[in-house]
Amino acid sequence: MTKWVYLFREGNAEMRDLLGGKGAGLAEMVRAGLPVPPGFTITTQACNAYFANNKRFPEGMWDQTLEALREVERETGKRFGDPANPLLVSVRSGAKFSMPGMMDTVLNLGLNDRTVEGLARLTNNERFAYDAYRRFVAMFGRIVKGIDGEKFEEILRSYKEKTEGKQDTDLTADMLKQIVADFKALYQRELGEPFPEDPYEQLRAAVAAVFDSWMGKRAVDYRNFHKIPHDLCTAVNIMTMVFGNMGYDSGTGVAFTRDPSTGEKVLYGEYLPNAQGEDVVAGIRTPKRIAQLAQEMPEVYKQFEEIAQRLERHYREMQDLEFTVERGKLWMLQTRRGQRTAAAAVKIAVDMVHEGLITKEEAVQRVEPAQVYQLLLPRFDERDKQRAADEGALLGRGLNASPGAASGMAVFDADTAQALGREGKAVILVRPETSPDDVHGMLEARGILTQHGGATSHAAVVARGLGKPCVAGAEAIRVGVKQFTANGVVVREGDLISIDGTTGEIFRGPIKTVVPEFKKEVQLQELLSWADEFRRLQVWANADYPRDAKVAREMGAQGIGLARTEHMFFEEDRLPIVQRMILAETDEERQQALDELLPIQRGDFEGLFREMDGLPVIIRLIDPPLHEFLPSYDELVQEIADLRVEMSAAKTAEERAEKEEAIRQKENLLGSVAAMREANPMLGLRGCRLGILFPQITVMQVRAIFEAACNVAAEGVKVYPEVMIPLVGHINELRRQREQLEPVARQVMAERGVQISYKFGTMIEVPRAALTADEIAQDAQFFSFGTNDLTQMTFGISRDDAEGKFLLKYVEWKILPDNPFQVLDRGGVGKLMKMAVELGRKTRPDLEVGICGEHGGDPSSIHFCHSIGLNYVSASPYRVPVARLAAAQAALGETQRDR
Repeated sequence: MTKWVYLFREGNAEMRDLLGGKGAGLAEMVRAGLPVPPGFTITTQACNAYFANNKRFPEGMWDQTLEALREVERETGKRFGDPANPLLVSVRSGAKFSMPGMMDTVLNLGLNDRTVEGLARLTNNERFAYDAYRRFVAMFGRIVKGIDGEKFEEILRSYKEKTEGKQDTDLTADMLKQIVADFKALYQRELGEPFPEDPYEQLRAAVAAVFDSWMGKRAVDYRNFHKIPHDLCTAVNIMTMVFGNMGYDSGTGVAFTRDPSTGEKVLYGEYLPNAQGEDVVAGIRTPKRIAQLAQEMPEVYKQFEEIAQRLERHYREMQDLEFTVERGKLWMLQTRRGQRTAAAAVKIAVDMVHEGLITKEEAVQRVEPAQVYQLLLPRFDERDKQRAADEGALLGRGLNASPGAASGMAVFDADTAQALGREGKAVILVRPETSPDDVHGMLEARGILTQHGGATSHAAVVARGLGKPCVAGAEAIRVGVKQFTANGVVVREGDLISIDGTTGEIFRGPIKTVVPEFKKEVQLQELLSWADEFRRLQVWANADYPRDAKVAREMGAQGIGLARTEHMFFEEDRLPIVQRMILAETDEERQQALDELLPIQRGDFEGLFREMDGLPVIIRLIDPPLHEFLPSYDELVQEIADLRVEMSAAKTAEERAEKEEAIRQKENLLGSVAAMREANPMLGLRGCRLGILFPQITVMQVRAIFEAACNVAAEGVKVYPEVMIPLVGHINELRRQREQLEPVARQVMAERGVQISYKFGTMIEVPRAALTADEIAQDAQFFSFGTNDLTQMTFGISRDDAEGKFLLKYVEWKILPDNPFQVLDRGGVGKLMKMAVELGRKTRPDLEVGICGEHGGDPSSIHFCHSIGLNYVSASPYRVPVARLAAAQAALGETQRDR
């Protein structure tokens, strides 16, 4: 029979797949002799079988659960459901990958009207017993039966208002008894059935609820965001209850072995005296810093500090710990890999190498490429922030729970945050405290602000995992219905606010942001230098201007993989010349305009070559259809109509003549635009087709490229130009263009008496080019995959239309696993790329092959590019560090698979 249940002492840290991260961590702590309450784990396999069996427990699972429970009874000397000496348990989720707060937990299970009296007698503490009971009834009703938790909170608040301190710790035993009665009455009203008194019925329902929470909305949203597979399922951990709410010699807390915001090597966390774990994580009460435990319970703190250091050394990783102190005795409830910010991830990885805990290879693999990107995201401009403070815009401060800066509209519920966020609007989610039910809104928000809670509250932990700024425990604000107040200021839904998760500050209105200086990120530089030792793929950059090339080189780019010449044409000072060239009625007029553009283009290229001294620069010849450089047809029609109205209203003949002349010019322009209109311009006269029909344009560009190269070579700059001919679908197109253009390159070099190493190649973006790459390679010295257009043509969809109309729904409904314009479609587009590489190198073994579409900066796509043998990936300048790390991880992953 399948073994569905493991006692903690039967597991170990290597059993994460089966026992989940929490269960494996508990098992390892038991093996290490640490103080862990007795318990057992129901496996992830049991969860999968439960769903496969139409939400029925698999055969044998319940019997094994009861047998494990009897073993816990033997270990503790207590009995489940015994009024004289009751065993109470917690029922907790625990998947392979940490999903903090995304699934369900039930505490104090086993309490009923008889066992609560036994618990009160045993502990000689009636108040504690009924405090535990009221928590259990509310938790069971909310989590297991789906009753709105706010209804329980409303009852609880009404009693707290009657006390002097208005805290749950101020409630008397008699008040707690009445709360339990009111909670049970609510349960009866909501469900039409009494609260279950049978502990075994409670346990069975709680286990099923934890299984069910794996497919709950917040858990599914979280997995979708973090790309965690949905078939892993969760384990269920059933553990003897230990109580932090037995008085002020008891407490509960959450701590990290290093600061999860900064990575500093210091014990970081919070605890609450006389409380249960849900109070810390939920943020209902603002907790104390863990350092205060050293003053209040010095022996406990010393023991906990030793355990924390021991666990970090054992796992060689920063740990997230949960603990409870029951009447002065420390109990460990969890150890798992701690969620951290991008800055902390880099610092911890680098520091642990210097401490001898991990290798450089491990450090490179521990930092996620997305975290490198987050580290380089904008921060608030200090001058503008000071300006806001001077103008009285500072509303207050809270805990700096997750670093970063964000401005956006204040919204007060997760549904609105999700809806507005998906429309592309910047929002800040403001809540009294967040709960797991808010996750879908947190995913879409730019930042999170809470009135209550601490640095280990749900909001803080989730925000750090998402790389979003969070200010928590901002007690200076009062959150109400669709508004909050602070310092006498009312902020309503839709008002702009700014939060600084690094300092904890909250401002009214927007604040400018600045981009961090890469040079100052010393530890990131060190980590990336290690990554460069391991990667095979080169990392180039897409850069159209010298300023972009300068940034790219600072970020570690090894070349320019795409310089788009048409972007240079859109500059304000040259667009009129470009339009004159397009509208020319004779070759002479067109050449005259091109002669004016030549020195301008040459200057552009000289700047690029100087910045990339010694590195290759790929320049793509003009690609878009010519009508893109002209006013739109619809706008011209409207302008002519407006001019006719103005002419009819003209009061003098002179004014009418002026309007008539303006109309004549606009109508001539409209005629030219109309003549160039195409039903499907992206598949029309563009790319190499344009160069073949109007060779003067690309001849001018190639002359500008090689004149620039010769000029800067004369200055001592090492130049390696590569000319890319776009949109080739047939070998004869490439051949025709190369025959037209290469003689120009040779002529310029002969004129200047300079010889330059150069290449002519093509962008593979038409499926036919990939299918006939062996032929194309006869005339192409390099290939560069333009995966944006290749994806459009392979799928037969227009990106601009598809993303707004159906593509995102396809992803949401799992018709497609990802947006193929963000993550490379390996099964279709990837197959064409692999074929093109193999065919191209069959013809030309030394063929240089790279990628220059948006996928060049996507980590998953970079792994694929590594696997098919590309020479380089080219990304936007600020994604170059991301690509360097992802390329190294691809190489290290391959090495590990080969072992």
